[in-house]
Amino acid sequence: MARLLTSRFALLTAADLGYFTAMGIAVYALPLYVTGPLHDSEAAAGLAFGAFAISALLLRPVTGRLTDRIGRRPLLLGGTALAAISLALTTFATDLPTIIALRLLLGVGEAAYFVAAFAALVDIAPPERLGEALSFNSLSLYLGLAAGPPLGEVLTRFSFPAAWLTAAALCIATAVTVVFIGETGTPTKATRSSLIHRPAVPASIALCTALAASGGFMAFSALRAQQTGLENTSLPLFLYGATVVTARAVFAKVPDRLPPLKLGAAALATIAAGLVLTATPDTLIVGSIVLGVGVTFSTPAFFAAIFATAEPHQRGAASGTASAFIDIGLGGGPILLGFVANAEDIPMALATGGVLAAAGCLWTLWLDRSH
Repeated sequence: MARLLTSRFALLTAADLGYFTAMGIAVYALPLYVTGPLHDSEAAAGLAFGAFAISALLLRPVTGRLTDRIGRRPLLLGGTALAAISLALTTFATDLPTIIALRLLLGVGEAAYFVAAFAALVDIAPPERLGEALSFNSLSLYLGLAAGPPLGEVLTRFSFPAAWLTAAALCIATAVTVVFIGETGTPTKATRSSLIHRPAVPASIALCTALAASGGFMAFSALRAQQTGLENTSLPLFLYGATVVTARAVFAKVPDRLPPLKLGAAALATIAAGLVLTATPDTLIVGSIVLGVGVTFSTPAFFAAIFATAEPHQRGAASGTASAFIDIGLGGGPILLGFVANAEDIPMALATGGVLAAAGCLWTLWLDRSH
């Protein structure tokens, strides 16, 4: 069996850890910053949280094509630099329009880094161990999301600028790590290539529903914890991230042994159940853990299905297509659920996220049958 744990794989995973820890700090701090120092509404918090998706969504297909044409490393470096600038400048933001503008800039960096990072991972990983590689590599994402919020809570108790500047410094450290990875792909000089990798669209839609649901949880979990009287308001996010990290480490080989669409459908059903539980005060903690179990298998399952449709020279395009749907989910989910929270309440918003995941489960089952 081909070797998975190479130096390049380790460096890429370390780079992802730095980047997503920075994002984890922002996940915790941003809603509290908008509703606290800026004295704005919960709907504004959801809008600010999801605004990055507008620029990221528009640029994902373009960065996917660029990743195939000029290589992975230029976009990895450029993306981390833009993220660092956006987070550092948030220190000086005093109104919602400025926050939204900086989140749009962050979306540009996110589009570049995320697409190139996934394409690089597929380059590095042995094809027969892709699911395992996705599981292990994504530990950095969820470890960052698990460690980032508690770190953000500590930093915001000192000051919000401390949180933003620490997140920016982590992005700079990520850029330094990327330098040592080198170029993983083989740039193509093809004059014609698709912005959208159409065979990846159906599975990407299913992935979108999973991320819309979990993105809504990430946007409102701290506020929900405040409502229920939890002293440690980052605890639901921490348990969610820790569950994903632990389960992906223990069950890393499962995505390579099960049909990806069947596994994805089961994951979406579990996500739906977890979100319904978070809507009830007595089961908020249990729901956060159940949600984490569902998310454990959703991303590896759907990315395995997506990259199975792509040749090596199409990996950037496939990554860009999938990432565009990730933006729709992570950006659109918080915005949609923010309006629900503003019109009704946060528990209703979380339950609505559960409905989205259940719809995705039905779509995935239909895809599996049609294939």
